[in-house]
Amino acid sequence: MDEIVLAALKKWPAVPACHGWLALDARGDWYLRDDRAQAAGPFPKVKGSVLRHVGLCAFIARNYQGGPDGAWYFQNGPQRVYVELEAAPLVLGVHRQAQGWTVQTSQLAEATALAVRGAWLDEAGRLFLDTDRGYGLVRSLDMAAAADALEAGLWPLQELAFDAMPARFGYRLSPQRDAAR
Repeated sequence: MDEIVLAALKKWPAVPACHGWLALDARGDWYLRDDRAQAAGPFPKVKGSVLRHVGLCAFIARNYQGGPDGAWYFQNGPQRVYVELEAAPLVLGVHRQAQGWTVQTSQLAEATALAVRGAWLDEAGRLFLDTDRGYGLVRSLDMAAAADALEAGLWPLQELAFDAMPARFGYRLSPQRDAAR
């Protein structure tokens, strides 16, 4: 987490959390969901405005993490901004290298390779990977490289219904709707 964020947390420890204003889609794009977008419908049916500012997206990545209750959030200074997820907390890229494959995500600050512990296919044919930094959906753009890694036996593949994934891997798609219950 950024030093400025940690300092703000110490200075203002009791700022209320924010729900519904930030979302992550299945392509790995961040969306700002203002009052109008939220009133128009739930994410991902109504996405909101895509964030394209490189600096802002990098700031979110440096301060994005999961909590012990499975809700993922962006720590924006003293305010915790819970994130609506379309599919998983991370969207993963799979890249062929000379010595095999690497898996990375732009949702985390570090550009290091992630260690994959397992692979799951849902009923829609989407590929998810359990990594040392969290559970993620493989981007459609990287499915050819991921298929090659699977064929090479790099990751054991299992099937699991999408609806069962959040409970199995400890994340929440919609902290806003969960908080309202």
